[in-house]
Amino acid sequence: MTISDKKLWLDIEEPKTAQMFIPLINMFHNEGIELKITARDYDSTYQILDDQGVNYEKIGKHGGEKLEDKLKQYIERLSELFPVVKRFKPDYFVTFSSVEGTRIAYGIKIQSIGFNDEPRNEPVCKLILPFLDKIITPQCVPQEWYIRLNADPSKLIRYNGIDEIGWLSEYTPNPQILERFDLEKGTYVIIRSEPSFASYFIEKLKAEETLITEFFPPLYKEFPNHKYFLLVRTTKQENFLRSKLKNFSGNKNVVITRYLSNLVDLCYYGALIISGGGTIVRESSLLNVPSIEYFPGETAPQENFLIENGFPLEHIKDPEKIIERSTEILNQKSSNDRFNLSFSEKIKKFENPNLICFDFVKKKLLEIN
Repeated sequence: MTISDKKLWLDIEEPKTAQMFIPLINMFHNEGIELKITARDYDSTYQILDDQGVNYEKIGKHGGEKLEDKLKQYIERLSELFPVVKRFKPDYFVTFSSVEGTRIAYGIKIQSIGFNDEPRNEPVCKLILPFLDKIITPQCVPQEWYIRLNADPSKLIRYNGIDEIGWLSEYTPNPQILERFDLEKGTYVIIRSEPSFASYFIEKLKAEETLITEFFPPLYKEFPNHKYFLLVRTTKQENFLRSKLKNFSGNKNVVITRYLSNLVDLCYYGALIISGGGTIVRESSLLNVPSIEYFPGETAPQENFLIENGFPLEHIKDPEKIIERSTEILNQKSSNDRFNLSFSEKIKKFENPNLICFDFVKKKLLEIN
């Protein structure tokens, strides 16, 4: 039996999904499956796909911070996606948390599977969990959280690990990134802003604001010879940050940007990673890089999983304490033995969600006549 005559549709709605699905796309492509990849314009999603040479179709965009605008963009993207999918006639649908994709797959009776590690995103979960056929979820996230959001427990595929393992299990650092950015390993800091447009972030912080303005200047004062990459998510955040940090304008050691190519490599060789969201610090801590998350809510189960398994991640919400702890880490400096591949063996002790998805979908495709 073969699956080379089967068709698979993947919808990519955010940067994390793009990063995670690239290895998965390669697995399916190597099986000879015909792929239709659609993607939404949000943050650096398109840039990640472009950097990896992925062939995809651009459809729709993120709705922004207002609920009414989110609904409007949902309706528009749904109407744009529908004819594309109907023409392609996929045998199976794979997603992370695409509300539009899940609705279409359910509506035209395409079997589906999704990943979900973010039940804090209640609105999205309530809209997709009841309609996906299978949902791959980390064991560290309580099953009850999904059931409370209308997931059928029989649909849940649980695994020992976290999503970021999906693209880091076979990762090998590329030192050429240092030359490209004129860097020395262990002498720079990456700071990521909060996902203030996310539905679970509304009312916690204004869409354009970021706490980076509170803890970055004191940190720079202590370590002015380090280089700092301030990575923002939106144009509004970038404008806000540039306005608040105008004294750093023209400073070659301070880079404010919405995108950094080969971000995993940059994280690996960095001295410290600080982020208002979870993905980048989960990545960096898995790579054995000191990491601080300042998300203003409770510590997520994935972060607790990493901490309990000895990965260097801390959740600190107070700006003063972020400064204090960052100063301690940077004063210690990065030892040369940190830049080895010991992280790889540690990661391989856990399950890879991409392999779980691939094996499950491959089996299902073989069952389709």
